[in-house]
Amino acid sequence: LSNYGGIKMNAIRDDQLMLLTYLRLNAREKLTNISRKTGIPISTLFERLKEFKGKIIKKNVALLDFQMLGYSIKAHISLKIKREDRYKLLDYLDRNGSVNSVYRINNGYDILIEAIFRDIKEAEMFIDNIEDNFTIKAKNMYYIIEEIKKEEFFSNLENLKIVNQK
Repeated sequence: LSNYGGIKMNAIRDDQLMLLTYLRLNAREKLTNISRKTGIPISTLFERLKEFKGKIIKKNVALLDFQMLGYSIKAHISLKIKREDRYKLLDYLDRNGSVNSVYRINNGYDILIEAIFRDIKEAEMFIDNIEDNFTIKAKNMYYIIEEIKKEEFFSNLENLKIVNQK
């Protein structure tokens, strides 16, 4: 039993899962439309949203097509870094505008970075800067060629039945 911000995760009901799924499909969907589709009263939906805000729903963001904005390179970079440099590197990554996400990982590496760049040269300059300023023990860099599936978990009403059975 996991307790997340006062909400018991295995105690999530079907109506709550359905609301989350509709929000994953389209977070701008009007509560009146969701109510019509689900049969859940608007007042209940509104209360659930208030309950989820800052807990299950971390933040509301737009998913952008960075390529359309002139940023054609997306890279995932895994780093094994000298322990003394970790917090300094994390601070650098937090302030760097090219960094989209940072994760702490395992299996021989410490950090996974997702970064967005205009071109390969900009990506290579980013990596060179990290290597010049921090002690990197190991590095893997993967350029994302094509996004096949993204942000799909909990966004399909058919899959909701499967998730709920577990």
